[in-house]
Amino acid sequence: MSLSRSSCVVVSACLLALCTLPVAAPVAASAEIVERVVAVVNDDAIFLSELRRRAGPFLEQVAADPDANERKAHIKKLYDHFLSELVDEQLIQQTARKMNINVSSVDVDQAIENVRNQNTLSTEQFWEAVKGQGFTEKQYREDVRKQLLRLKVTNQRVRSRVNISEDTVKDEYDDRVRSARRRQRFHAEHLFLPLAATASATEVVKAMKSAQELKKGLSPETFEAVMNAHGGGDLGWLDQGDLPEDLENALLALEPGQISEPVRGPSGVHVFWLRERQAGGISVPPFAQAKETIYRELLDKQMAKQQDLFLAELRRAAVIDLKP
Repeated sequence: MSLSRSSCVVVSACLLALCTLPVAAPVAASAEIVERVVAVVNDDAIFLSELRRRAGPFLEQVAADPDANERKAHIKKLYDHFLSELVDEQLIQQTARKMNINVSSVDVDQAIENVRNQNTLSTEQFWEAVKGQGFTEKQYREDVRKQLLRLKVTNQRVRSRVNISEDTVKDEYDDRVRSARRRQRFHAEHLFLPLAATASATEVVKAMKSAQELKKGLSPETFEAVMNAHGGGDLGWLDQGDLPEDLENALLALEPGQISEPVRGPSGVHVFWLRERQAGGISVPPFAQAKETIYRELLDKQMAKQQDLFLAELRRAAVIDLKP
């Protein structure tokens, strides 16, 4: 299958968060600590001012906690989170230098323009919104550059690890169809060959063979006559959970008018005829229409997983010194 798809995670979705961060009041710097190193990643330092700037827009929410101990714990958790983020960024930048990967000012401008267009803002309105969230234009552009650099590095390093086949896409589509159909109601009849709970393996095989022979001559026109002659009946309208899972799955695989293969149930062997189905609240488009969207979703999910694994590999290979 040829499924066209850019290998990178959607940039605008990542960048959109940068202009929707909660507004924070200015955070007063500690009088006794103006600047210091909070971590060293290989030979590159991360400074307290960087960490404070990254955490700043979120501190207002944490500072509102009336409990001093909880507030202190939340602030520590916040700083730990953003310090980990800064370490990852430093690892990415070091890897980018080794791979000769760069992000141009044109790349940054285009990414920002995409975010501005998605938010339907004029240029002036956009930069006012950025400043309102506590960012200068220079800081915002630098954050965008770092995100684009991360995308370029991780896509070059991990894209080859992700392979989404058409079979994988089809399996996911079938799962979604089954899930949607479980929210629907079915009107079915069944041909039924009973088996005792103590039936031997030989008796089960015999019943399955008998059902398979009967199935050969079945059609919607002959189903009721064969059913009346051998056993079974109209099951009426069924909802999810009305039947055991194996029997329900056999029904979910049918379109109205279709007849199932024999399926073993708790008390015998069934052959189902699906008369009609009531549409539920979820509609699944045909596979030909849905496959590209499903492919993109699966690709993004697998790429995100591989990016996490890649960063873990970088961390294991690095010398990281976190300063208390």
